Amino acid sequence: MEPTLRGRVRDGDPDAFGVLFDDCSRAVYNLAFRLTGNRHEAEEIVSLTFLEAWRLRTRVEPEGQSLRPWLMGITVNVVRNFSRAARRHQAAMARLPEPASAPDFAEELAERIDDAARLAAVRAAFGRLRPAEQDVIALCVWSELDYAAAAQALGIPVGTVRSRLSRARVKLRRLAVEPDGARAPADDGAGEPDRRGEQLPDDIDTAVRPAHGGTR
Repeated sequence: MEPTLRGRVRDGDPDAFGVLFDDCSRAVYNLAFRLTGNRHEAEEIVSLTFLEAWRLRTRVEPEGQSLRPWLMGITVNVVRNFSRAARRHQAAMARLPEPASAPDFAEELAERIDDAARLAAVRAAFGRLRPAEQDVIALCVWSELDYAAAAQALGIPVGTVRSRLSRARVKLRRLAVEPDGARAPADDGAGEPDRRGEQLPDDIDTAVRPAHGGTR
């Protein structure tokens, strides 16, 4: 009987990891971009995620379906560790003397300002969620995993995923309208999907959509 992809990954087959990369690297990149807002960091996180997957390969169960939820869970953890390291680096750089003033390239960047501002606002709102709420938004909304797959990736019950996602959705709706001083509509739970693709306010959904390009 021919070994499954799961079994080959578990056994450390390089060709199997090549297949896994081809199948899932775009999804890893998209999630990393949405969590960091930076294409270069997202590319680096793709590499770190697959290195971590290689390190953790023996934890893969030999039987099961897609390895995508497993990779998405690793990506969330890699981004969290990457962000901590980035904050330490920024703190160190802040202690350095101010550099000389640089030329003003505002005109060249003008067409990107709106998108950058929208992404910054979304990331600011996302950053005010608790880490557990960030995880379910990242997996259920941005990576479009269903509740069961997200639960598998995070190692928690499906019911916990549902309740965390519901709370996170309410908070994000409120935070999304706070800059305008408006009140978020009450969340009655209507329209909650059964499986995946939880919808958020338009600004949150569109602002974090990654640009074309990057890792395949």
